[in-house]
Amino acid sequence: MNSRDLRRMVLVVIGALVALVGSFIGSGAAGGTPIQNAAGGALAADATLIAPAVPAFAIWTPIYLGLVGYAIWQCLPAQRSDPRQRRLGYPILASLILNAAWILSIQFDQLWLSVPVIVALLAVLVWTFRLTLASRPKNIVETILVDGTMGLYLGWVCVATAANVTAVLVAAGFTGFGLDPDLWAVAVIAVAAIVGGLLAIAGHGRLAPAASLAWGLGWLAVARLGGAPLSVPAGIAAVVAVVLVLAVTVSARLRMAELPVSPPTRTVVA
Repeated sequence: MNSRDLRRMVLVVIGALVALVGSFIGSGAAGGTPIQNAAGGALAADATLIAPAVPAFAIWTPIYLGLVGYAIWQCLPAQRSDPRQRRLGYPILASLILNAAWILSIQFDQLWLSVPVIVALLAVLVWTFRLTLASRPKNIVETILVDGTMGLYLGWVCVATAANVTAVLVAAGFTGFGLDPDLWAVAVIAVAAIVGGLLAIAGHGRLAPAASLAWGLGWLAVARLGGAPLSVPAGIAAVVAVVLVLAVTVSARLRMAELPVSPPTRTVVA
């Protein structure tokens, strides 16, 4: 281990703590306003046709547990100078800081600022996802804490980005150029389904991104079919999107299983 490894590990731990504090503030537990009620309720479950029902946000529990677990695990001797963690440490750190920044932008009623922040977070998570694909985890613990956590994180932020951008547009008075809101909702959900399919293909059927994306879309369907604002087209589109994302993921995974097995490789980065 060298000084750069130590700096990376310390910064990731600090980043995890910052993200936890941000989550604590965003939940309203510290006396602040819960995210769904902040910024004039723009992100509430009944604010737009793309907003998932409140139980969908329970996905943050395994994501945060995984991120904290990673922050601790990457400090252990076996990981301190591991080439894979050298590649992933700073992108994961960036995602932690952007996560907290997004929460703060909502808490301070800067809804417009939340869009570039969450888009940057999505870009960082896509970058991290590509890095995880470049080399294999060495054991089940790394698979869960790194690939699994970051996959869940990416899938959920795909849904959150769509919901966030829609909320900002609605709050700004965007009328959809006169088109039916249901049509816009179906189009946005279709884009989310396409993204999910692309992630499944690029990730050779990785389960975590598909699981969290399907989770978010599933709760979107629940919100639109069982609550206000009611939108049967959006609800049905979300159900279809869930089925398609899972089907493409399973198909990609089965194709991967049929390929000849090659010895695991680890990409070495100084």
